[in-house]
Amino acid sequence: MVQAFAFYLFATIMIASGVMTIGARNPVHSVLWLILAFFNAAGLMLIVGAEFIAMLLVIVYVGAVAVLFLFVVMMLNVDFAELRAGIAHYWPVGAALALVLLAEIVFAVMAWNVGGLEVTRRAPTMDGMPNIQALGIVLYTRYLFVFEAAGLVLLVAMIGAIVLTHRTRRDVRPQNVSKQVRRRPQDAVRIVRQAVGEGVEL
Repeated sequence: MVQAFAFYLFATIMIASGVMTIGARNPVHSVLWLILAFFNAAGLMLIVGAEFIAMLLVIVYVGAVAVLFLFVVMMLNVDFAELRAGIAHYWPVGAALALVLLAEIVFAVMAWNVGGLEVTRRAPTMDGMPNIQALGIVLYTRYLFVFEAAGLVLLVAMIGAIVLTHRTRRDVRPQNVSKQVRRRPQDAVRIVRQAVGEGVEL
């Protein structure tokens, strides 16, 4: 009873958060709704016993990806009025893609529930071994090179985010550290013995 109530609670909040992520006009609000959806998805993973995926959603997606989206949205200074004006041109393409994805989901659910197929609904695990330990054994032995390749892809994404945010601005004066280090005191300070009662020439 408690598990069913928790499932429907987390699922309802996650669906509502996903709708608000798409429908929010402010991109910062969209990212905040996305974080709420990730937290509720982590709750659903805990209910089915996949604690590793739940912690992955909280640590990686909420702690890194969503915060990265938030800072990129706030730092890139995007003209959202112009961006919204161009969305109307892509409504037919977006609607077609949404219908295709909906048809694929319906087809997958029908294939999953059809009778006569030998489909296991849970991955086989060893008795007495947590799924985190079993996943770690498979990940660092059988799929080690794939795991390292995924790390390289994330490294490239991080470098790309740094390049996007670190752009040259023409409206500010940059700091030239080498020029400041080479500057001598006699070039920067001029000692003037000014007579009493006279002004200072600048």
